[in-house]
Amino acid sequence: MKDYYGILGLSDTATPEEIKRAFRSKARESHPDANPGDPAAEARFREVAEAYEVLSDPQRKAAYDRGETFGAGDLFSSVGGLDDLLQQFFGGFGGFGGRQSSGPRRGSDVGLAVEITLEEAAFGTERELEYMAQEECSRCMGIGAATADAVRSCATCAGRGQVQVQRNTILGAVMTVSECSTCRGRGRIITDRCVECHGEGRVHGKQKISVEIPEGVADGTRLRLTGRGGAGEVAGASGDLYVQIKVAPHKRFVRVGDDLRYRMTIGMAEAALGTEHTVELLDGEMMPIDIPTGTQPATVYRVAKQGMPRLRRRGRGDLLIDIDVEVPTKLSREEEDALRAYAEVRGEAPSGNKRRKKRKR
Repeated sequence: MKDYYGILGLSDTATPEEIKRAFRSKARESHPDANPGDPAAEARFREVAEAYEVLSDPQRKAAYDRGETFGAGDLFSSVGGLDDLLQQFFGGFGGFGGRQSSGPRRGSDVGLAVEITLEEAAFGTERELEYMAQEECSRCMGIGAATADAVRSCATCAGRGQVQVQRNTILGAVMTVSECSTCRGRGRIITDRCVECHGEGRVHGKQKISVEIPEGVADGTRLRLTGRGGAGEVAGASGDLYVQIKVAPHKRFVRVGDDLRYRMTIGMAEAALGTEHTVELLDGEMMPIDIPTGTQPATVYRVAKQGMPRLRRRGRGDLLIDIDVEVPTKLSREEEDALRAYAEVRGEAPSGNKRRKKRKR
């Protein structure tokens, strides 16, 4: 997982204002227009922008701090994307507001939702999934043309997909780039399009995949399968597949983080004198639970390492047993007499209203 705090030179306690200042500074330092001849500058600049996109958004930041990861489909999703972000900080001057990607279009990301049981979340499972997405055209093998000879390099941009323009910015005269309007950034022209995909290099079809769901996943966990989304346009890179996990409610346990909570109801005599109950664990094993004498209502007992496995980490959470002490609402004559005798020994003064038998009609 990328260290977004480290990329911006911040600690994980940084304030929103500190995050904004760090992004402004790092963006100026790493932008390709400020680093001519450095082929790695664009990748560094993109990382800086990606870090800011995550850490400046409270929900994304909270998810990142919990260990979630983000893909291209998560970030820069506004209308202008990265350009809009830079426009807010730098006013869209020069390459800071006009740099666009070239080459074939990347495929779209695909999202699916899968419901699993708490047992499956605890021990992991595997699911066969089907979904609709763009796939490579089998007729033209993704090139988008009827024949290989029908593809030629774009004369306007010389196959680069971009054209260069010199502009004056606050950094001085820099060369900025924009998408070639002739080939729409693809770098090539198709003179005879494939009749199946109409030059796209891809068609819509049903996809199948086997997904391994790791042990310890929680409700809302999102798994990312790189390259399993929609196929890219004319042999472009494929998008990603995101699988959203929904964990169904359990009849016995409630999950709280990595812990499991179990509610156990015992009688007044059992609470006073102690008892032993059993709890059926997620794996079906019956675990004996000793309830000591004098147990009070709302007592919570902790059984170590009997909770959920920690996702992608060692260890397990705990099992928390919430004790409810049941006070009977209906008593037989024998039960009432026994309780009154107990109260007398204890020096207690219960109500004098005795249980009355219903008259037979």
